[in-house]
Amino acid sequence: MKAGLRQSMAWLHSWSGLLVCWVLFLVFCAGTASYFKDEITLWMKPELHRAATKPVSSAAAVSRAVEFLQRNAADSPRWFISLPDGRNPAVQVLWMRPPGAPASGIGGGRGRFETRMLDPATGAFLQQVRDTRGGEFLYRLHFDLYFMQALWARWIVGFCAMFMLVAILSGIITHRRIFQDFFTFRPRKGQRSWLDAHNATAVLALPFHLMITYTGLVTLMFMYMPWGVQTAYQGNLQAFNSEVFGRAPQGKPSGLATPLTPVAPLVDQAMRHWDGAPPGRIVINLPGDANATVTVSRSGGRSMSADEPSMRFNGATGALVATVGDAPAAAIQTRGVMVGLHEAHFAGPLLRALFFMSGLAGCAMVATGALLWGVKTRQGQARALAAGARPGLGLRLVDALNIGAIAGLPIAFAAYFWANRLLPVATAHRPDAEIHAFFITWAVAAVLAQWRPTRGMWRAQMWAGALMLAGIPVLNAVTTDTHLGVTLLQGQGPAAVAGFDLTVLALGIALGGAAHLLGRRKPAPARRAAPAKGTGMPASDATGAA
Repeated sequence: MKAGLRQSMAWLHSWSGLLVCWVLFLVFCAGTASYFKDEITLWMKPELHRAATKPVSSAAAVSRAVEFLQRNAADSPRWFISLPDGRNPAVQVLWMRPPGAPASGIGGGRGRFETRMLDPATGAFLQQVRDTRGGEFLYRLHFDLYFMQALWARWIVGFCAMFMLVAILSGIITHRRIFQDFFTFRPRKGQRSWLDAHNATAVLALPFHLMITYTGLVTLMFMYMPWGVQTAYQGNLQAFNSEVFGRAPQGKPSGLATPLTPVAPLVDQAMRHWDGAPPGRIVINLPGDANATVTVSRSGGRSMSADEPSMRFNGATGALVATVGDAPAAAIQTRGVMVGLHEAHFAGPLLRALFFMSGLAGCAMVATGALLWGVKTRQGQARALAAGARPGLGLRLVDALNIGAIAGLPIAFAAYFWANRLLPVATAHRPDAEIHAFFITWAVAAVLAQWRPTRGMWRAQMWAGALMLAGIPVLNAVTTDTHLGVTLLQGQGPAAVAGFDLTVLALGIALGGAAHLLGRRKPAPARRAAPAKGTGMPASDATGAA
């Protein structure tokens, strides 16, 4: 190569980041919100804000849930029960409808599944709770996208994550003064200011950026690189899952009706085996059949691994069939820890807040990188633009995509939460209506950006996002009785509701501050720096690119 290593890495860093930056921005934003997906879901179900907080034993809650399922889903081949914890006040039951059975149209669910929220003390269906996908939509959005098959979406996200990993590594090589630049910020200096902001946000959470990108690829490693499993197991994925993860196949019904054994004693037995650790999820296959099985999985948060141990029982006799995950092999444990690091289910509130702040730094890193490319290109066309020429097609397209993604996405997030409060509770297909509000709003912002990719459009969309985000606590106060005056000042109601209101308020204020600064007098273009020693490049280029 004629160019030096840093110059080559700068080119690679620029283009590996630019080509996928808009998808990465969506992935980072939705993934960052997912650290508090349970709290988001709770905020989006205000009917649960005043739910009883009296402790209910796991065995009692499971018994009530099983009774509900026996009354309402006796013909289902599979039941799922998620127990309440510190972040979820209600029991969630989900079951698979038999083939050909119509959807009930109440309680939520997707595809062949139905779901209900139950009072853990009584087992009663909380019918008044609005139907919403809550934070689960944002969690799925960051790797399943939407309006496409999940398989294709995960390939797209994985492709972008690989580009992200290349951009991070090439950026580390390119930045000769990486830690010195972290403490340098020169405001109102055009390209230098954007470069300083990009450097600071990249270095601020560099270990997090490396970890989250690499572990994101690890979570879907068997989809991206299936050849070893296919060769070793002759394409028999059930055998692989059984041997490696202890996942038994669902089995086939015997046709012999047999009452389901009481599940509460099985839960107690599992808790004794785990030294009192509570269960988080119970899966019952073929209930009411002689081949029924009951699988009790331990609640998350006991270790960094995402693979929680489980115990499988015979559903007819209650006999213990297998214990899985108590002493996993080293390779399985390594993968489980990497997935656990990515999901952060083990983290307490403060550590999840740190992950959230690091995720915001990642969003800023991607955004400033995309903007820096546009700033550099515009400076290269400065004379032509000053003479009245129109921006080149590539620059205009990037400007429009930057506005639609970076300024438009906060508007879409805010629209999702506004729709949750404004749509009538009884709206048919309510979760879909909320999600459509997200995408319709984002599409409008993107189209307007393509129409006028100007500084004025930047300001308009940023102010719109700021007002909508900052207005969410006001909307919550108007539509519920668990507003900040109650949850924060009086200390009543879930702390998660106050935390959500304060977070979106802070984000709205920050976005409004950025819009205000953008409206100030446009700074003069930065003068071209002298070539960096030994590189033949401007000093600003020698230290990094978008």
